[in-house]
Amino acid sequence: MEITPALLVASCMVVALIIYALMGGADFGGGMWHLLGTGPRAKEQQKAISRALAPIWEANHVWLILVIVLLFTGFPNAFAVMMTALHIPVTLILIGIVLRGSAFVFRKYDRSEAPRRRWGVLFSLSCFFTPFMEGVTVGALATGDIRFVDGQVTTGFFAGWLSPFALTCGVFAVVLFAFLAATYLTVDPESEPELRDDFRRRALAAGLCLVPVAIAAFALSRNGAPEVFAGLTRWWAPFLLGATAVFGAAALFLLWTRRFALARMAAIGQVTLILGGWSLAQFPKLVTPDVTFANSAAPAITLRLLLIALALGGLFLFPSLFFLYRLFKGRDAH
Repeated sequence: MEITPALLVASCMVVALIIYALMGGADFGGGMWHLLGTGPRAKEQQKAISRALAPIWEANHVWLILVIVLLFTGFPNAFAVMMTALHIPVTLILIGIVLRGSAFVFRKYDRSEAPRRRWGVLFSLSCFFTPFMEGVTVGALATGDIRFVDGQVTTGFFAGWLSPFALTCGVFAVVLFAFLAATYLTVDPESEPELRDDFRRRALAAGLCLVPVAIAAFALSRNGAPEVFAGLTRWWAPFLLGATAVFGAAALFLLWTRRFALARMAAIGQVTLILGGWSLAQFPKLVTPDVTFANSAAPAITLRLLLIALALGGLFLFPSLFFLYRLFKGRDAH
């Protein structure tokens, strides 16, 4: 396979999407557990979640913004198709992100108990809704129901994203983010052992729920996303699926045995393989079946300049994010 500027830009998009899932996805999961906090330590659980999110949670959206900018600049035709055919779920995602951010801030600074509780519910509900719609949108791109013929989208505005496969992908995203968040929260050094154990039980429950949802998504892909299903049955797929299963089982085992730092690493590996495998299965399509990396790519000079800008931007972005996480999440942060 020839390494072209389009392939490099597409690879950067996949990497940014994975980082967004690992960081921003865990933030969404934290909001889910904020609503589902139960038992005698419910308030302590909510405080631990707010403490974990507050310093850095908005910074994680930089990865989603990066994905959108790379798509818009590097593959403008694909961006146009996605924003046209999927403008309803994309708009709902934007509304969810705005509601989530606003509710979190208003909850933090409102001094009255009743409004704080209402803002907290709105924050948590948007944390369920937004990743669900993100999963639905990603699933819709693989269904093959969105058609782009003679320079225009020929299918309606409800094509793809209301299919059983896409809706199952939405459920999978919700459960996956909940699993990530609970696993991360077990490593919080400020939490008491009992509180860590609360999140441990939630991580185990979410991890176990991932199994039937993943099986359902794979089964539905046979008819709902046939090209992805074909990709997941290629010669390399058993190795990828096996490695994903090993990381998932390892995460559950390590959570069960309370080795939380290792469990977090296993969960990161599992999510990375899931999204990386999906990307490989759908390659070279951006919107199945008509829009590929090749036929939607910007001119070569644009792609080269975009790669240069990425390299230069990375010189500022990565040290800044490292400093931010070190400042607020390092051992000496408190």
